[in-house]
Amino acid sequence: MSESESENTARQSIDDEPSDHNVRIDEFTKVYRSGGEDVVAVENLNIDVRRGEFLVFVGPSGCGKTTTLRTVAGLEEATEGRIWIEGNDVTGKDPRERGIAMVFQNYALYPHMTVRENMSFPLRIRNYPDDKVDSRVEEAASLLSIDDLLERKPSELSGGQQQRVALGRAIVREPSVFLMDEPLSNLDAKLRVQMRTELNEIHKRVGKTTIYVTHDQAEAMTLGDRVVVLNDGKLQQIGPPQHLYDNPTNQFVAGFIGEPPMNFVPVDLRETANGYEAHADGLFTIDLPEQHVRAVDEWDGPLHSVTLGIRPEDLHDAESDGQRHGGTFEAFVKVVEPMGSDKFLTLTPPDGGIEFTARVVPNSNAAEDATISLSPNVDKIHLFDDDTGQNVTSK
Repeated sequence: MSESESENTARQSIDDEPSDHNVRIDEFTKVYRSGGEDVVAVENLNIDVRRGEFLVFVGPSGCGKTTTLRTVAGLEEATEGRIWIEGNDVTGKDPRERGIAMVFQNYALYPHMTVRENMSFPLRIRNYPDDKVDSRVEEAASLLSIDDLLERKPSELSGGQQQRVALGRAIVREPSVFLMDEPLSNLDAKLRVQMRTELNEIHKRVGKTTIYVTHDQAEAMTLGDRVVVLNDGKLQQIGPPQHLYDNPTNQFVAGFIGEPPMNFVPVDLRETANGYEAHADGLFTIDLPEQHVRAVDEWDGPLHSVTLGIRPEDLHDAESDGQRHGGTFEAFVKVVEPMGSDKFLTLTPPDGGIEFTARVVPNSNAAEDATISLSPNVDKIHLFDDDTGQNVTSK
């Protein structure tokens, strides 16, 4: 089995020794009772978390990511399945028995305590000796560059500083696993970007397994060694961020990962002397590249029930950047959004209909209420089965 194939399976087929994995989510299902009906929050989730990796759960609201994290923490009970940490079945154990530390969205700092007292609190309630408490607090404070804040109260700190204190309180416990539930969501946009970088650096220095939940796909892509995409309580795909971006297993992942999102256009596939062409009424006819022809030949779905996907950056302004990959077609420009490093164009077929987006070079001459000649990079298109949503051309 190839690396890409193994990343797409629900239970990861891993050849490493068991010691290389310190968290296992095993056939986990969570069902809530609501209004007299059963609501399935997570269904049959199987994931092995590699020791020391930064694993990010991402998906829309209600997809089950926080429920999964809380169950690993022991704050929720599994309806079915088991949770294993360091080879031990912790399914029925209290959070304090699991060897985990959790960082919440709201930081949960004690307002009447100083930073030092907040960070040392988890150790003092476990009766650690004073010298060990002081050593761990000062070491964590140095790691997080908050040495000079130890005698301040939380009300005297910025949002970013409070977040570092919350991280420090988790670090001093020296847990086996860090669990983070949208810890950056209360920060402004600029500080979130800064804290993403700092979290990456801290993770590399601490070296502990981290499971992180976010609804922000940019956070998922920049932080995760691997990313878990959930929707409606079901695992859609798991793998390295770039693999998910380049080879989404289905249309949901393709549309969720990436900003602006992938464009989707209904097409008919028509056989030609050399393979197949994708025909979109009133917009384009594209000859499929050889690797796509092979994929379609191996697929047993109807040729008239297909959606073509292409990312905005793979639609080029044929006049401005000189790239012509697979012929050209005309589109009507509704909106031009200059972004500095590039321009986002909102487009429609000349006769109207669906909207789609192109991400073109900043010197593009595209103008609103005018037509533009676009050249698609045909090697980067995807074809999705309308009946199943699966990517026919995934590698």
